[in-house]
Amino acid sequence: MKSNRWKRSVVELNGRFESKYRHDLSALLMQSYSQIGAFPHLYHVDRVLCPTHEGIVNSQILQRSRAGDVAMIDHRRPGISALDFDCKGIYLVSATRSGCLTVHDFESLYYQCNGTLPGVGLKEDQSKHLLHIPLPQQLDAVRWNLANQDEVACASTRSNVVSIYDIGYISDEPVEVLKTRRSVTVVGSDVQKGLSDLAFSAVNTSRLIASDTHGVVNIWDRRVGVLPSLELSTGSHGTLNSIQLHAENQIIFAAGKHGSIYLWDLRGGRTSAPFHNHKEAQSKIVSQEIHSIDLDPSCSYQLAFHLDDGWSGVLDVYNSRVSHVHCPPPAWLSDSNNSADQLHLRKPSWLSTNSIYAVGSSSDHGIHLLDFFPGSSSPSHVDYNEDIESLSERTKLKKENRFVPLSEGVTACVTHPLNNTIVAGTKIYVVGSSSDHGIHLLDFYPGSSSLSLVD
Repeated sequence: MKSNRWKRSVVELNGRFESKYRHDLSALLMQSYSQIGAFPHLYHVDRVLCPTHEGIVNSQILQRSRAGDVAMIDHRRPGISALDFDCKGIYLVSATRSGCLTVHDFESLYYQCNGTLPGVGLKEDQSKHLLHIPLPQQLDAVRWNLANQDEVACASTRSNVVSIYDIGYISDEPVEVLKTRRSVTVVGSDVQKGLSDLAFSAVNTSRLIASDTHGVVNIWDRRVGVLPSLELSTGSHGTLNSIQLHAENQIIFAAGKHGSIYLWDLRGGRTSAPFHNHKEAQSKIVSQEIHSIDLDPSCSYQLAFHLDDGWSGVLDVYNSRVSHVHCPPPAWLSDSNNSADQLHLRKPSWLSTNSIYAVGSSSDHGIHLLDFFPGSSSPSHVDYNEDIESLSERTKLKKENRFVPLSEGVTACVTHPLNNTIVAGTKIYVVGSSSDHGIHLLDFYPGSSSLSLVD
């Protein structure tokens, strides 16, 4: 019997894959994602419906449309506003606009999806919650403490307070409360700042950073006191929607309402330096509000940004130039009404590998998986040449971005740090609608058909 001859390995076993090979495989990875489960956010406290749901119904206001009609809308804009995994992906924390803070056991959620049939609704096992606290205010940001994974912090644009909870304690009370300093107007009155985003330092256990609604980045040293030890100003009074830490937690990026990205270097005390593109061809482009900025975990110099109009892109922080751009189809093309979407800040997320960016659509129900691989072989790269780039020799798949449909509009995405499962938080459009906001899980099953389980 003739034995099979050994063939030369496609990949050299040197402990790492070459970048071209990883990019070839990313096309296959993007094609294999599908929705595997959806959990409605309908929880109970002592067998009674969580009071944050009652707040949704009672917070309606009247708004007159352009046509003169009066419509009922939800002033508090219910829905999942923020999501975050702990460093090992064991726990998932979610926050809602209506004020519900919940810490989920992710393994319980994931395995509850397995073995179910299409069309069968899912209900989360509330006994698996590590924390479920209904708060009397909307929540806009939530983060795990990178240096202490027992702590989770939350904040609101309608409050100047950061509340820190310890999941090791069975208590509805925060273990620590930090506050911003009040800003003083020209007439001498105090104005309360709201907080829009949070960031913990991975190397300094006592440092917490938060952006606010008055164009200031607040830095606390928790050993000193409850007030910020340092305030970094942009010189603008617009809201900073998103912040990121870079270069060993010593450089701070911030972006927000005016469409500029600011940076501070804490090592040299450098003041804020806004990034603007001064190319003549773009001189007449109106700046759009930046919803979110995110550093690529697999390529440290790529800073992704997502805009109010649904565009996404990458800023090369080493060269201060935009290297990638994605422009989704306009809402009118699919007869979509995205007016409700403008009430929500969309929060995308990088996959932990492969430089793939998951972002909720601004006009449709679903997420875009964007190939932001560093280099001109990415279909989103500004120097991409479709005539030159051919099909991958290994995967036989064309490198392109992909849209994954979901049952609801997406407000926030977060990716599991180890296995790249995507969790998407959704919103509700109309109070009293049969559809409700909740958590949707997406996983990859190469070669399988799409599986959508929606309650």
